[in-house]
Amino acid sequence: MIVCLCHRISDRDIAAAVRSGTRCFEMLQDETRVASSCGCCLECSRGVFDDAVSRLAPTDAAAPANAAVTWLAPATV
Repeated sequence: MIVCLCHRISDRDIAAAVRSGTRCFEMLQDETRVASSCGCCLECSRGVFDDAVSRLAPTDAAAPANAAVTWLAPATV
């Protein structure tokens, strides 16, 4: 089903993004532009995204969306 009419994003597109490693809804928006124009599909697209993430096997799921990310500074020579 088409979730976002503005950018023609389907539930399959969202599921594919999750299978490819997208674990943050804001990242999904950056990658697909879903729910970034008129906003009418925000609740539906968020629900489809959350459902796709919840269907992953526990070993497939990355760190929770609210987990802190630590960046390492490049080594100086």
